[in-house]
Amino acid sequence: MLARHNPQDAYRRVDFDARVTGCDPMELVSLCYEHLIGALGSALFAHERGDITTKSKALTRAISAITALQLGVNGTEGVAAALHQFYQAARSAMLDSVLNFNPEQIARVRADFVDIASAMTAGAQRN
Repeated sequence: MLARHNPQDAYRRVDFDARVTGCDPMELVSLCYEHLIGALGSALFAHERGDITTKSKALTRAISAITALQLGVNGTEGVAAALHQFYQAARSAMLDSVLNFNPEQIARVRADFVDIASAMTAGAQRN
């Protein structure tokens, strides 16, 4: 299966699998945020270079990450409702960019996730 992909994809997958093993729920959320932020950054970089294939693969990874985050939200009220709405808006922006890439919108989505990831890291360091 890995032979169909380039070595970078294979190493990324092995790294991801190794990191997921043994994660607690908060670490798993952080890992999803990290992969989402990285994938959106890769999509933006690929767009600047005119690399449609890499941009498409990066958007696919980002959509996979946001799907995992959406599936991990329990409940429908309070913070859970806000997360459902936030994740769905991000997902819609990514899906819209599959056919009509909007770098400004993707950069804003990425910045939102960077801000949240930074806040989560700061909160974890205080505990």
